[in-house]
Amino acid sequence: MFNIEEFDLKLETSFIGRNFIYIEEINSTNEYLMTESENLGNGTVILSEFQIDGKGRLNRKWLSNKNQNLTFSILLNKKLDKININHINLSASLAVANSIENLFQLKTDLKWPNDILVKNKKLSGILLESTFNNSKLEKLVIGIGVNVNQTKFEGEYKVKPTSLKFEVKKEISRERLLNEILNNFEANIIELKTNSKRILNDWRDKCRMIGEHITIHSNDKIIHGIFYDIDANGFMIIKIGDQLEKITSGDISLK
Repeated sequence: MFNIEEFDLKLETSFIGRNFIYIEEINSTNEYLMTESENLGNGTVILSEFQIDGKGRLNRKWLSNKNQNLTFSILLNKKLDKININHINLSASLAVANSIENLFQLKTDLKWPNDILVKNKKLSGILLESTFNNSKLEKLVIGIGVNVNQTKFEGEYKVKPTSLKFEVKKEISRERLLNEILNNFEANIIELKTNSKRILNDWRDKCRMIGEHITIHSNDKIIHGIFYDIDANGFMIIKIGDQLEKITSGDISLK
């Protein structure tokens, strides 16, 4: 059982997670925040022990054993006029990666746009959902799943999964990991306001796919090329022959 008092003990944020909702079972934490956002404060976090319809990117299901992992969502619904959604996406994945390295000394690798890998196995994934009104961003929900204490994974996966417990060979405190992630995420959001280049550069440093030959499945197309860089907005730049092309979404793998 998740210990809220233990979680709160080392939470150092000013707004992320200060309104914290814990629930045993829910359809989807992202869906809940998208639906109830008008009644909830900026930075609200909801953690569920089990999601009936947990979602990943590209409409894939996110499967997670009850009481073993972290499946949570974060709501941003104020001061969104200068927010770049892609920067938030990269900031969230960087927060998870840095938290894992800080607490467990595991080398992480970021896979564009927002997966966290350890030894080429998937440890965490992120799903952003948003609503706009006349091109103005009204709310942004960041859903994060981290495989923490689950060691057996059934089903088929495009990238083989792993967990922290499997990698470090011991039971992991989910409370300590969650407050570390939220602390780092808020710090990254604040950093974005004055120094977004540092966030982008830190992300680049943790993405070993940059410079590699990759395959991208995007909008029913298959593209082969070299992962050249990310641009100032966090989109992928791929080199195909002598041409550079911007990729805004897709699923990538090493060629």
